Amino acid sequence: MIKRYIIEEGPAKSGPKAGIGRALMAVSILLSASVFTPGVVRSQTITFAGDADQGEGGRWMRSKVEQWSKETGIPVHYNARPVSASETLMLWQQDWAAHTPDVDIYIIDVIWPAIAAAHAADLTPYFNPKELGEFFPRIVENNTVNGKLVAIPFFTDAGLLYYRTDLLEKYGFKNPPNTWSELTQMAQKIQDGERNGGAKDFYGFLFQGAAYEGLTCNALEWLASSGAGHIVESDGKVSIGNPQWKVALALAKSWVGTICPNGVTNYQEEECRNAWQEGHAAFLRNWPYVYALSNAETSAVKGRFDVTYLPQWDGPNASHAATLGGWQLMLSAYSKNKDAAAKLIKYLVSYETQKEHAIKLSRLPTLAALYEDKDVLAAQPWFSRLLPVFKNAVARPSTAAGANYNRVSTDFFQTTNQILSGGISVDQGIQTMESKIKRDLH
Repeated sequence: MIKRYIIEEGPAKSGPKAGIGRALMAVSILLSASVFTPGVVRSQTITFAGDADQGEGGRWMRSKVEQWSKETGIPVHYNARPVSASETLMLWQQDWAAHTPDVDIYIIDVIWPAIAAAHAADLTPYFNPKELGEFFPRIVENNTVNGKLVAIPFFTDAGLLYYRTDLLEKYGFKNPPNTWSELTQMAQKIQDGERNGGAKDFYGFLFQGAAYEGLTCNALEWLASSGAGHIVESDGKVSIGNPQWKVALALAKSWVGTICPNGVTNYQEEECRNAWQEGHAAFLRNWPYVYALSNAETSAVKGRFDVTYLPQWDGPNASHAATLGGWQLMLSAYSKNKDAAAKLIKYLVSYETQKEHAIKLSRLPTLAALYEDKDVLAAQPWFSRLLPVFKNAVARPSTAAGANYNRVSTDFFQTTNQILSGGISVDQGIQTMESKIKRDLH
């Protein structure tokens, strides 16, 4: 249960942020039975704002924090975040606005480093160059804002292409599609064949087309894999007004109502997964969590599918691209226990801890070497096919856009959804999103 406390913090300092009389600081604390340890001196205790307890990931994370506490003798309070990422960010921002020292470590989304940068301690001094070099460089780059390492990668995510191995064989395809054009052709052939065989609700391809952050992820993959840019580049340039993006959007729009259902423009992750898992699609773009669920005993596609990297477009500048997801660990700039807290962070992102995370929960490591670890591959053999995905992963332009990212992403996915739904032409849509995003950045 979330409770908010107003704590009197002593006389207000002078200056533009000063209050009248005593300063009131809003501190959001998520309470659980094991959060507070009687008799512990606060200044000697680390407070960790970690993953939600409602899922296996949060329960595992709490257990690892408690294990480290027992081994080191350093007391730790574990505060579980809300399930909702938006609600989590709201709570963290309240803490940061108050400059509270009451939380030492935060778990943050991959798109928050620019938002959190002013409130984060630089983690660079706690990791030598060799250690940093073992993480996927694109995630480290994403987490670095103006030279400050805002957070260290804890576990990651990236878009994947799921495909039906039995149907590819049935229709004479030896390999999954390498390009989006090939996917279009293969999906149409398989869809036509299955429908002629009586499966009237079968589709060639499913993706997340609703007007939300998931469409930003999908459309960024179309954009980046065409060589057309990343929405906003590192120098702040808006990079969507180009011919490659026009061609990519036109093809994506052509999928709706042909190889994709008309309703795909309202689909998020779970609508896609459910249809795929019930056997109603040949190809699916989704996140790695779908793999284990698709192999469940009750799944119609169990043992009849595989995964690969997402297709690229045709052309000399094309390359495979997958949007990065995942969560990071941040050391608060206001912590009074930075050195001890940094030790806990290093423990949680270590090889052995990430290895356990991967084996027990199928969470994707941020250390490249674990994708070749024999124990990990024995438990999760499909991980062997993911290394190229993360080497080609692309970050959303959250660092380039900074505090404006939410507006940029909203204008991007809303306009893309209008194009896919037929409410606006491709040309007009590109002009609209370009002008809106330029406005968002100023």
